[in-house]
Order: sequence, then C-alpha cells, then structure tokens
Amino acid sequence: MLAPVAAAEREALPAKERILLTAYALFYQEGIRATGIDRVIAESGVTKVTFYRHYPSKNELIRAFLAYRHEHWLAWFTAALQRHGGASTGVAALVPTLAEWLGSADYRGCAFINTVVELGGSLPDAVEIAREHKAAMTLAIAALLPDTPSRLADAQAAAQAVDGAIVRAQIDAAPDDALNALTRLLAGLGN
Repeated sequence: MLAPVAAAEREALPAKERILLTAYALFYQEGIRATGIDRVIAESGVTKVTFYRHYPSKNELIRAFLAYRHEHWLAWFTAALQRHGGASTGVAALVPTLAEWLGSADYRGCAFINTVVELGGSLPDAVEIAREHKAAMTLAIAALLPDTPSRLADAQAAAQAVDGAIVRAQIDAAPDDALNALTRLLAGLGN
C-alpha cells in the first residue's frame, strides 16, 4: 500500500520526481512543518537552484504532495474495494480494505486530515484539496451502495465513519478497535 520509493530507486529519477518523492516520504512520515526544505533538498540530492526551479515555494511542494497522494491513494482504495468484493458486498468491503492500510508498517493516518490539522487555515489550497479528496472517497464509497435516494447520504455517513476509524487507528496501538467500531457503524448502511 503506497510504500515510499526506496532511496536507490529515487536516485535514477529526474530531479522533479526525486524532490516530490522525497517530500512525499518525509511529509507523510514526519509531518509537513517538521520537514524543512533544506532536508528535502539534501535527501533528494538536488541543489537549491534545481529545487526552486521545480517548486518555487514549499507551498507548491505541499500542493504537489497532496495531488500525488490523492492520485495514488484513491487508485489503491478503489482497487482494494474491488478486491474485497466491491458492490457485491457493499460497504462491508470497507473494513478489509482499511485493515490493509491501517495495519501497514508505514501507516501514519490520512495525509489530508493530517495536513488540514497541521496547517489549518495557513494554506487554504490544502484545505480545498483535502475536501476534493474526501469528496472523491465518498463517491468511491457510494459506488458500493445500491442506487437509492439515500445513496449519497449513506456514503457520506460511511465516509465520516471511515475518517473516524482512520484517526482512531492513529491513536491506538493497533487498528482492531477502530475496525470493530467501523464494522458496527456500517452494519445498517445500504440495506
């Protein structure tokens, strides 16, 4: 699940991709504010001039990080939902899908929730990107549900429960309690 690209593999990539993948790993694992541009430059093996040619500011890099995360996470999420039964199992596919992610060694929560909490209103674009990501996640969940008048409302409720499970799994030592609570919350949806 979205494992970071190994340093040896990154070295063979063009500078812009090396910068983005380095920032991706550092921002997700250590936080955006805790990761300075000098560290991204050093670990990506580029000069300051090269860095600023591709990303004129840290905010540009944050936007690129979120776009990259959105694209890759949503592709993983929709594929995992299908692997776990898709529409044939309905929202029940969410629990084993999230179990894959929440139990992974590099799990550190939702990059979008983390970014909004960390940056708040200091980067409104990040909040908007997070909203768009959560809307796309909700639509992926809606695709699991029967086509009824309450489909979108049920998908929004399920998405909120998923976000709660994501945060809970970040707090707890193991994701079991979060997954059990999610199972209970989803039991009545889509029936």
